[in-house]
Amino acid sequence: MNLRKIVSLTALLSSLLLLVTSIVLYIVPQGRVAYWADWRLLGLTKTEWTNIHVNFGLLFFVSALLHVYYNWKPIVSYLKNRVRQLRVFTPEFTTAFGVTLAFLFGTYFLLPPFSWVPGFSDSLKEAAAQRYGEPPYGHAELSTLKNFASKLNIDLDQGLNRLKVAGIRFKDENQTLRDIAADNRLSPQQVYLAMQNTADTAQKDGLLPEQSPPGTGRLTLTDICNQYNLNVTAILQALASANVIASPDTTLRQIAQENGASPVDVYMLIRQAAVKMQGNN
Repeated sequence: MNLRKIVSLTALLSSLLLLVTSIVLYIVPQGRVAYWADWRLLGLTKTEWTNIHVNFGLLFFVSALLHVYYNWKPIVSYLKNRVRQLRVFTPEFTTAFGVTLAFLFGTYFLLPPFSWVPGFSDSLKEAAAQRYGEPPYGHAELSTLKNFASKLNIDLDQGLNRLKVAGIRFKDENQTLRDIAADNRLSPQQVYLAMQNTADTAQKDGLLPEQSPPGTGRLTLTDICNQYNLNVTAILQALASANVIASPDTTLRQIAQENGASPVDVYMLIRQAAVKMQGNN
């Protein structure tokens, strides 16, 4: 067998499969959504696609190095001028180097058209979040039934009974939603919906829930205030007193990004202001 041919073909095949996995990871929902809804493509989860992508990346890297080794003479010839003198910065190398730098800095500074690629990916992920739904909080699937019920104000005994009625098998209250979902071939989201009762998750203070509901980060400040009958001006003043700059038409996610915080932090500030306003009434 010709080792040089094997190396070249391996580099070709691994680059093609690396392209496929790159496209999949480009369109895959955000991790919190993918794990919550048990997202799959061709039967593979986000984690499995990621593992395949990483290993094919390694295979391509090794085969590319060997390819350079077996084709060193032709590559060196590319760096020679017309009189066969070795020059690194030939017109061809300079052009290739310039294109590479353009992609690097254009992507880093998010300049058009380089910003269009991650921007389109973000829009796909946002659409997936709306389609599949988001968890009530980050990595909720890793919570035990007991902790999950406590965080969402669900009566644990009633929640466990609903799971039994729905035919969902589980060991005890200390088993995680992810493990229960896997044992029953469901998504963690389906386990949650089976044990949920809107009466259980009512807000304790009659205003905003203790945990930000799924999709809250996409709502504008005006949307949130309208939903919970809050005074927009008063909420803006409360945020300003906490050194958070905001405007009525900006989303919680945008407010968080502009103030170096997380959407959950902004939500909690709004909730604290709402509770204080209610106490003053």
